[in-house]
Amino acid sequence: MENARVGLQNHMDIRSFALDGPLEIYPVRRHDTRGYFAEIFREDLFCAAAGPVHFVQENESRSDLAGTVRGLHFQADPMAQGKLVRCSQGVIFDVAVDLRPRSPSFGQWVTTELSAAKGNQLWVPAGFAHGFCTLVPDCITTYKVTQYYSPEHDKGLAWDDPDLAIGWPTVANPATLAAKDRAQPRLANLPRALFTKG
Repeated sequence: MENARVGLQNHMDIRSFALDGPLEIYPVRRHDTRGYFAEIFREDLFCAAAGPVHFVQENESRSDLAGTVRGLHFQADPMAQGKLVRCSQGVIFDVAVDLRPRSPSFGQWVTTELSAAKGNQLWVPAGFAHGFCTLVPDCITTYKVTQYYSPEHDKGLAWDDPDLAIGWPTVANPATLAAKDRAQPRLANLPRALFTKG
C-alpha cells in the first residue's frame, strides 16, 4: 500500500498510509567519513504528525530464525498501547490491523518492511493489533509503548485469520508461534468492547 509524505524535516521524513492512523518514519541520516548520525525520535516532530503521545516503556525482542511470527498482539482499554516499532538488526515484515470499533477501516491493515539498513519505524496507534515476521535470521526489534504492560489487558488476534487475509511473506513459519498465539481468536470472535475509543 502506497504511503504519502506528511512531513519532511531536516530530522525525519514522516509518511502516512491510505488507512488513517499508522505512520512510517524515516530518520534523516547525516553521513561523513566515520559513518552516520541520525535522530531516531523527536517528540515535537512526532507529536505534530501523530498527535499527543507519551511513551512509558521500551521493549526489545530477538528472533533467531527467519520466518519467526510474533503477533498479532494488542492491549485492551484502558491500557491500550500505541507502539513505535523499529528493527535495529535485520529485516522484518511489520503489520498493523485496525481494531477501532467505530473506524471506517475496521479490520483493515497496513504493512511495511522495517530494517536496520533503512532505519525506518512504524507508528502503530492504540486500537491496532501489531505483529511481524522476520525475513532474515537474528533480528532485533525494539518498540516504545504508551502504556505499561498489563497481563490483564493483554490480548491477541489470529495472525492467519482468513477474514483479514494479510499477505504474509512465504517465509512465515507457523511452527515459530508462541503457544498463546496458536490459540488467538479470529476477528469475528473479538468483542467490539475491547476498545471504547475511536
